Amino acid sequence: MAIEAQQIETLIRAAFPDATVIVSDLAGDGAHFAAEVIDESFRGMNRVQQQRAVYSALRGMMDGSAADLHALALTTKAPD
Repeated sequence: MAIEAQQIETLIRAAFPDATVIVSDLAGDGAHFAAEVIDESFRGMNRVQQQRAVYSALRGMMDGSAADLHALALTTKAPD
């Protein structure tokens, strides 16, 4: 089932309300996305910790072979 970038953004914003979030559909198929998440809560975390926090916010959308979200190219960082 295809999803929309807005659905992904809504879930990320729920977990990181003050973040800058940009989500784009890479292939136009509703399954391959890129997201950039910039949030102060990432300060002091390594990249793996940051990305795990974002994946957790997606509430299992990428889990298993029948996942709604097939691929997410994720960029995370604390603000400059």
